[in-house]
Amino acid sequence: MADTLAQACWLTEPGHAELLTETLPEAGPDQVLVRALHSGISRGTETLVFRGEVPDSEFERMRAPFQSGDFPAPVKYGYNSVGLVEQGPDDLLGRTVFCLYPHQTHYVVPATAVHVLPPDVPPARAVLAANMETAVNALWDATPRVGDRIAVVGGGAVGMLVAWLATRLPGCQVQLVDTQEARRAVAAHLHVDFALPDAARQEADLVIHASGQSSGLATALDLAAFEATVLELSWYGQRQVNVPLGGAFHSRRLTLKSSQVGQVATAQRARWSHRRRFELALSLLSDSALDALITDASPFAALPAVLARLSASNLDTTLCHRIDYAWPSPHRCAK
Repeated sequence: MADTLAQACWLTEPGHAELLTETLPEAGPDQVLVRALHSGISRGTETLVFRGEVPDSEFERMRAPFQSGDFPAPVKYGYNSVGLVEQGPDDLLGRTVFCLYPHQTHYVVPATAVHVLPPDVPPARAVLAANMETAVNALWDATPRVGDRIAVVGGGAVGMLVAWLATRLPGCQVQLVDTQEARRAVAAHLHVDFALPDAARQEADLVIHASGQSSGLATALDLAAFEATVLELSWYGQRQVNVPLGGAFHSRRLTLKSSQVGQVATAQRARWSHRRRFELALSLLSDSALDALITDASPFAALPAVLARLSASNLDTTLCHRIDYAWPSPHRCAK
């Protein structure tokens, strides 16, 4: 018998990642062996993890489903993996699946942990699934109404997806607001109106903030109309956030509300499981226009350097950075 070896990306210490070799267990009757095809970097969360900025109080709540190790390091972290089932039950064998697994060439998980891709969603685009799930949950939390004026502040991958979904709501006027002019072209490709902060439309009925910056939250509050809701999607880790609650915040009777994908939105929770929500997110990726959100791609061997680059600056224009895996089959080493 031979051991199945895999390579995985580990944060060995804050600010430094390495590719390390692991020995996989044999897949049991209710498990699958998956060969990774692509994974996606969740830029906001993973760069915070890379820099070691997860607060002590959130160590348990921020664990990824198949995380190994503990914060701040060493830790194997990530949750956007698309691969091919090479061993497992007959109904999954040979199927292309999504799994909330870290960046790794091969892995063994319970069969219930994978989601078969819809036939009209290519594997290279499916790395957006976790971001789409966040966008879906955000709109459930935001409870937009027909005809609302909606502002989405922050044009990262999640902000773009929220705006793209919101444009499909009847009668709604949706505007994406971001400080990077370069994102106007991506928004146009998605048929989403775009504005720089100084030119953004005022008096929004609903504002969704996803920039991850205090200045973006200030912009979001400034755009909100009387008794509007500002939904906060950004997660700041250990960083202190200056929230401008003076000025017109009270006289406008604004609501500042949090949203986090770890729980199904309150209004849907009695009827929607995490699995049902995720299957909805996958089905929404059938539009080829969404390929515009995958702005960069690199081979797996470059992943440590990519994480370091993305974590070094908030000015980088990358939206979703896809990691591509080239190994044709599991690498085996005789015992």
